[in-house]
Amino acid sequence: MGKASGLEEGERGTIQDILGTGSPRASSFIVTLYGDVAAPRGGTLWMGTLIESCAAQGISESLVRTAVSRLVENGRLTGERIGRKSYYRLTKAAEREFGRAAEILYAPPPPPKGLLLALGARDLPQGWVRIGPEAALAPEGAAGPEDGTVLATETLAGAESLRDLARRLWPLEAVNAAYRDFIEAFSPVQAALAAGLPPDGAIALALRLRLVDHFRAAALADPRLPAQALPADWPADVARRLFVTLYLAVTAQADRHIGLALRNSDGLLPEQTTMTDFRVNALRWEFAT
Repeated sequence: MGKASGLEEGERGTIQDILGTGSPRASSFIVTLYGDVAAPRGGTLWMGTLIESCAAQGISESLVRTAVSRLVENGRLTGERIGRKSYYRLTKAAEREFGRAAEILYAPPPPPKGLLLALGARDLPQGWVRIGPEAALAPEGAAGPEDGTVLATETLAGAESLRDLARRLWPLEAVNAAYRDFIEAFSPVQAALAAGLPPDGAIALALRLRLVDHFRAAALADPRLPAQALPADWPADVARRLFVTLYLAVTAQADRHIGLALRNSDGLLPEQTTMTDFRVNALRWEFAT
């Protein structure tokens, strides 16, 4: 049988199965599109590009316009009209938010070795959970509170009791399920890509965006606890390896399509930028280690 879009029909069907397993939520997917494609290329997209990119995921134009309006209302996007065309760019607050998310997705810090204990802190940054009126815990590397005292430890005793405590304090069951759903959904795609050439650019981009959208939900909810606090069969490493493998497998084709078809107010988006190169190189280094 001959090739079709770089893949055998059965392999191509596996990828289309992923893209056909229900549409992602419009607002979540648009956030993914801005984070993966727009943010490292200036942060602006033409509404037509938003509509076309979402259509590849089965999201209707009306849902796109509604979601964009809500993102504007929530202060994450700001619009500009040039002639008859509308363009939307990330706000400064959204750029900071997307920068933090991008670090977790494309260049995560090393796994923490211990926990932080805050005593007497009133206002706790994201990542902290209270274990009493005057005490809170967070994984190593979390931003510290502005008040109170913070203690750190890399030596943790009583692993079973620590796991029980972590299970009570953090949503580990939900994150575990999200990682396993991701692995179940995308493992067949890994096998399909390994058996054939990469898909064409449009499918490669659609697949990469679905990959990021699905993995992002688990990775951003993951409290990134030290190994001693996690269940023995914690699936984060397997899911992470699958994400990196597939992202690198389709990125060249996806980026080429971005440079040929996606637009901002200046015209076609650049295929690559310093930031996209940084992301890919960080993932390649991670893949090689």
